[in-house]
Amino acid sequence: MFVNFLFRLFARLPLAWLHRLGGWGGWLAYVCSPSYRRRLRANLTQAMGAPSRVLLHRAIAEAGRQALEVCWIWLRPLETVLAKVAAVHGLELVESARRDGAGILFMAPHLGCFELAGHYCASVGGGQLVALYRPPRYRALEPVMRAGRVRGPLSTVPANLGGVRQLLKTLRTRGMVGILPDQVPATGQGVWANFFGRPAWTMTLGARLAQVRGVRVIYVWVERLPRGQGYTVHYSLPEHACEGDLAACCAAMNRDIERLVRQCPQQYLWGYNRYKAPRRAHDSGRADEETDAETMA
Repeated sequence: MFVNFLFRLFARLPLAWLHRLGGWGGWLAYVCSPSYRRRLRANLTQAMGAPSRVLLHRAIAEAGRQALEVCWIWLRPLETVLAKVAAVHGLELVESARRDGAGILFMAPHLGCFELAGHYCASVGGGQLVALYRPPRYRALEPVMRAGRVRGPLSTVPANLGGVRQLLKTLRTRGMVGILPDQVPATGQGVWANFFGRPAWTMTLGARLAQVRGVRVIYVWVERLPRGQGYTVHYSLPEHACEGDLAACCAAMNRDIERLVRQCPQQYLWGYNRYKAPRRAHDSGRADEETDAETMA
């Protein structure tokens, strides 16, 4: 109950106020959590080299803004949320795919306001968009999270075998699917592929869905504008082809994510534990690929 009350209280604030509070909250988390501080700095340095003070400070504040703006995204009326999109780049890619009758796989990494990406893609795609849903670690968040995500033309399926089959069915029937391609998968659902020069346990689901016949892959990220002015949505096609074996396709996917992150590094979620390894992942390889193949069959 308290979590629900807190989310609704924050959602009543103007977006500009929420972003200001979020910036302070980002600094509070950075100062109070040594492990979070080390991870954010290490991941940012791995990708960008020794960061300037300006970049580091902006990354700290933007992480807090991302955390608080979800209250506004989830609990404000959907039309109010979508109205905050101030500009769109690359929308013709979505329109072209729909005209051609292609299924669309939207890849939305942890960059900018990724919670808004699914809702906006569903709103302009002219149909239902299906995304994987994984319950939050803190169960008290689940009711408000589901209420905020499952509305309008956006629906979710569980992150299990049945959910994956539903994603496949959606794409094969020329529907739309959205995933977070840089989310760390469980054991048996990934391969090692470099991400900013360091091996990262990378989901194979995105690469496998991209290989479904007739599917068009479109990357999307939502830039957070300053002072609560709204958002800019960016669409782009992959620059690195999904060719070769599964590991090569995942490496290509990671390079495309790197390309997007370099466009706005301060808004990437550097505090996310991108380089963690699930239990037994170090013993991956052939066994994991076989498990993945069975899952996707």
